[in-house]
Amino acid sequence: MNMWDDDTWLDERASWERLAGERLGRLAFHLVDEVHIVPINYCAQEPRLVFRTAEGSKLLGVAMNSDVAFEIDGIEDDGGRAWSVVARGRARILRGDEVREADALGLRSWLGAADKHQFVAIDVDSVTGREYDLVEPQKQESV
Repeated sequence: MNMWDDDTWLDERASWERLAGERLGRLAFHLVDEVHIVPINYCAQEPRLVFRTAEGSKLLGVAMNSDVAFEIDGIEDDGGRAWSVVARGRARILRGDEVREADALGLRSWLGAADKHQFVAIDVDSVTGREYDLVEPQKQESV
């Protein structure tokens, strides 16, 4: 089978299920004239993703340019099948009642940082996913 046959695409529902089943992904954002990619922990709340952050490059980047992408991927437990999901949308810093609602999600820094007081939502415009058989089975190491 060709790795990119049409049957390797995940539909939107399956892509959101993958997003809901994970907690760590990568955020791609613009900062001035560069694209940055950073790991973040998040919560999926279709049709948005929510994460918390401290003052710094992520917050500055999404304030200056809300156009972002977010990606998760994985390898199935048997090591023979891999998948990837990409969400694209607009990031916005949450305010007021939305902050209280986001705080109730229980998002905590995976680094243990206590200074991540800002909540950001990615209002997802599109989500796509792929899954495919690996030529050589892989074992995914636990983090």
